[in-house]
Amino acid sequence: MRRPFALLAAALLVGALAVPASAADGDEDFTIRDPRITESSGLAASRQHPGIYWTHNDSDDGPYIYAVDSSTGQTVARLTLTGVGTPRDVEAISVGPGNRIHVGDIGDNLGGGWPHVWIYELPEPKTLRDQTIRATQYVVKYSDGARDAESLVVHPKTGRVYVVDKNEQGGHLYEGPAELSASGTNVFRPVAAVPDLEATDATLSPDGERLVVRSYFGAIAYDWNGGKIKRKERLGVPFLGQGESVTYTADGKRLMYGAEGADSSVEGQDAPGGSGSSSGSGSPAPEGKGDSGDGLSGNLKTGAIAVAVACAALLGLRGLRRRR
Repeated sequence: MRRPFALLAAALLVGALAVPASAADGDEDFTIRDPRITESSGLAASRQHPGIYWTHNDSDDGPYIYAVDSSTGQTVARLTLTGVGTPRDVEAISVGPGNRIHVGDIGDNLGGGWPHVWIYELPEPKTLRDQTIRATQYVVKYSDGARDAESLVVHPKTGRVYVVDKNEQGGHLYEGPAELSASGTNVFRPVAAVPDLEATDATLSPDGERLVVRSYFGAIAYDWNGGKIKRKERLGVPFLGQGESVTYTADGKRLMYGAEGADSSVEGQDAPGGSGSSSGSGSPAPEGKGDSGDGLSGNLKTGAIAVAVACAALLGLRGLRRRR
């Protein structure tokens, strides 16, 4: 009986860890299969093309963004941007009103060594295929000096652009002008503190009411409150490696988290305050536990508990048989 018991326990463990509950529920989890995408650093759900996610490589890959089909993980379009200079450190992507894509060339690995950074804006194409699209380039500076940033969001109602800077001690939400100007410098000013995490990406809900800012291992949800953000809760995130991206799904019910690396995974969790079904994966992490939380999604925890219960039951049955 030892071998069947061991095999059954192993099968339960593998099943719980390899097939999270959300996968059985038809979740949108996927793996980016394009060998050209090795440093996916930003993620944005398309409103115009259901199931499509826009991403890009980190650093100096070139003026490219990729449309990835979440049903297959395959790239269905690579856009080449013209009308811009040579990208320096592309870190973020967001879709604004009118299906306008904004690309944030806002990274600064020199720790504030560049006098300005750039944002590129382009129309999302109605037909997804490899093509060249002319973009508008905006010069960006910060009112309190140069800084590194990896998070850019566009308000879905007003079209105003915001940036969260990246700082180990916590950063700030920076607000851009009401309308960006292609002919001058666009000054972004701090409007709210974003403490307790080193921001690697951020996302606004489709209704513009909620902001989520993530770090490598954790996330914090805020009420948007007209840009005067109010902290609501700390979120646990799936551990995928170097966590670099997050986006709301087009319906606002879930958050999709991504990471850098070849064949990188994108995994979803229920959004706080969303109307998606509750599976435990979107439950908040306890406050005061540090930025990274425990690095495990609720599905993994649930699977581990299920394994423990099953193993305990099997051990109990073996004990009854021995007593007989």
